[in-house]
Amino acid sequence: MPTAADRRKAANALPPLADADDAAIERFLDAAWAEHGHAPATLAAYRADLQVFARWLQSRLPVVTLAHAAREDLFAYLQARAELGYTPRSGARLLSCLRAFYAHVLRLRLREDDPVALLQPPRLPRLLPKALSESQVDALLQAPDIETPIGLRDRAMLELMYACGLRVSELVSLPATAINLRQGVLRVLGKGSRERLVPLGEESRHWLERYMQQARPALLVGVRDPSGVAALFVEAGGGAPTRQTFWLLVKRYAAVAGIDPARISPHGLRHSFATHLLNHGADLRALQMLLGHSSLSTTQIYTLVAREHLKALHARHHPRG
Repeated sequence: MPTAADRRKAANALPPLADADDAAIERFLDAAWAEHGHAPATLAAYRADLQVFARWLQSRLPVVTLAHAAREDLFAYLQARAELGYTPRSGARLLSCLRAFYAHVLRLRLREDDPVALLQPPRLPRLLPKALSESQVDALLQAPDIETPIGLRDRAMLELMYACGLRVSELVSLPATAINLRQGVLRVLGKGSRERLVPLGEESRHWLERYMQQARPALLVGVRDPSGVAALFVEAGGGAPTRQTFWLLVKRYAAVAGIDPARISPHGLRHSFATHLLNHGADLRALQMLLGHSSLSTTQIYTLVAREHLKALHARHHPRG
């Protein structure tokens, strides 16, 4: 699989983006946001995928615009990516982007044929979410040094993510107004700008109260107007931590907790939240609402994880397992 450096090198070798292609991409992104409410991260991924394809196309056929690429051009591009070592999952994401773009082009009647119509998505292996055991989660949550403001903040972030099953982007972008400690609920703005209410739980509520009373004011010392800082979780000086920051701190605390950092990611806490709820008898429909999934089929993957857990328990403890 190509590294980020390989991708940058390949992209830099392509010609600059043509004005017509740039305008077409921006029109598509505006429509995608207005019609479907896609998250900024999704729109950014669409923009990057389309820009690289448009520049690759121009390097081969300078007179052909992105909107008028032929089916053969798409085949050739996907084949070139495969030869560079891109994964099937990356190809599936790109194909989803191209389907959306050319559906938009057809709606505008800029062409009559759909070049994506006969392209088949690559077969993807069914990957089960990787969840930590309950004892591993306990060890991870206790890893931060709560005697420091940053450590207390990190403990509150980890507790909240595990208690509420948040996505990383949802966690780091939470405004302070999203939390109602008196009622014990959290208002989350998820994918597609869909809002959901999630109960906090006693432990996460306790650590959030400590963070809000002790660590957050300490981190905002020196900020001219602390009341104007909207983010719930802050760095020293008032800025909000990024997804990359949270990724690194999860890896660091995993090492402290004796967990192989290669086996854990921030999203793993969301997987653990869902898996542990199912193992303790949670209803699948309720889990869908807590996770903010638009489709129950997305949530059903966790039933496979729970089933594998039960099979492992049976094999380990049954006298004829």
